[in-house]
Amino acid sequence: MSPFDLFPLGQPAFVQNAVDRAAHLRFHDDQLIALERNPSTRAYVVHRDSLLMKREGDAMRALLTIDEALGFGANPGTIFLGLRDGGALFGMGISPAAAEALAGRDDVAVTELRGIAMQGTIPPDELGAIAMAKSMVSWHQRHGFCANCGTRTGMREAGWKRECPNCKTEHFPRTDPVVISLVAHGDKCLLGRQQRFPPGMYSCLAGFVEAAETIEDAVRREVFEESGIRCADVTYYMTQPWPYPSSLMIGCSARALNEDIVVDRTELEDVRWFSREEARLMLARQHPDGLSGPHPFAIAHHLVGRWLKGTE
Repeated sequence: MSPFDLFPLGQPAFVQNAVDRAAHLRFHDDQLIALERNPSTRAYVVHRDSLLMKREGDAMRALLTIDEALGFGANPGTIFLGLRDGGALFGMGISPAAAEALAGRDDVAVTELRGIAMQGTIPPDELGAIAMAKSMVSWHQRHGFCANCGTRTGMREAGWKRECPNCKTEHFPRTDPVVISLVAHGDKCLLGRQQRFPPGMYSCLAGFVEAAETIEDAVRREVFEESGIRCADVTYYMTQPWPYPSSLMIGCSARALNEDIVVDRTELEDVRWFSREEARLMLARQHPDGLSGPHPFAIAHHLVGRWLKGTE
């Protein structure tokens, strides 16, 4: 199955999520304990940007029983993600030492999530729940102490809150909004590349929304800062959860008001205008110069594809 089949236009990774978050259960420890013990309960175990998977012959399985997860060394603290297919679903972390101890084993692997998602090792309809687990585990690992008084905090409400025992401050998971934009000028679109990108790859311009800033202003500011292009007519397309570590990509399109590019070299290696035909060849990995566009895994691919279809 090709990446275009895995992530058809309008369906990038992480947007499919059949989990019923069942938030009312987060306040009932007795019910959560019973769910953990239920044989139908499953968990995703994440470590940094990787996922723990069980090998079964030539196949790999990401959904583990709680006993399997604990047997592989996962941390006992569980995060209740919700209900799916009649069973409970939890997220769990694993320490670096425990993850390292699994190296070389034949029955389990700790594998980088992005790669196995792009290859279709994990069905796309599981990726939304995995993004929940990854974002939540990462938040707990990075926010173990109270930002108000510095005291070690404790997990509450099935993992959806941390509370300080000293000053009673409540801490909640955060999601960072990021605008990502397809900027067009007639039959040309604006794409840039970061140094960390694969050779020849270009993508849409993106950046974090700042405090007290609208989405529209963030698009205009980021595009101008990175490319010197001023734009107007900012319109919203769709969002994509992006668990690196916990962002929400806000896909937009905009119309450029000028053509002269001034690249911010501290942010980007290059920014260029591409014709529709070039952009089409880049998405199809057929550009004569070896240039490529973003993978269907990412919302940027869908922004470009939508522009090519003339539906932006």
